Amino acid sequence: MPDVPNILVLAAHPDLRQSRVNHRLMQAAAHAGAHVQVRDLYALYPDHAIDTPAEQAELAKADLIVWQHPIHWYSMPPLMKLWLDDVLTLGWAYGHGGNALRGKDLWLVASTGGPASAYHPQGYNRHFFDAFMPPYEQTAALCGLRFLPPLVMHGAHAVNDADLAAHADVYQQRLGSYPDWPEMAELGDCPECRVPSADRPQEA
Repeated sequence: MPDVPNILVLAAHPDLRQSRVNHRLMQAAAHAGAHVQVRDLYALYPDHAIDTPAEQAELAKADLIVWQHPIHWYSMPPLMKLWLDDVLTLGWAYGHGGNALRGKDLWLVASTGGPASAYHPQGYNRHFFDAFMPPYEQTAALCGLRFLPPLVMHGAHAVNDADLAAHADVYQQRLGSYPDWPEMAELGDCPECRVPSADRPQEA
């Protein structure tokens, strides 16, 4: 990894004008250093026509990839999912010859409308927040990415200014100090997920 790692923040909020949290977090990321690039997917692709070669070129340069978005129906907003479908292609991101992202890190920075108490067996979401992470973790593993512990702000609709500012400061500090995070030494390598050619044959 270079002395100054390249960080790519992919932000996806369907209506950023109505967002206090994600708007503030994008500002924090933009001030984390010249090595941090913030790409607002909804601003870049209002017609949802993803420029796959351009996105892959940016990913190839990154050491840390950040997915920043609000949680929608226990998952990601639709344009973020379309980005995955169009950009993380067979033979490039996974499968035979798909090693373009191997060895990089992936960090989810998410917000939820409901409070932390809602993500509990006795809460209305019926599960701890971690129960909704396996699709993210396995997407990372299939692409050879190391999935870092997410940074989550619960109760985004009701958060007060002081707590939001503190959360944004943590985000900015973490981006500025990557990869010198205390927990990095405890994280193992990404599990290897080899896709048999018979499962996903290459196109002729």
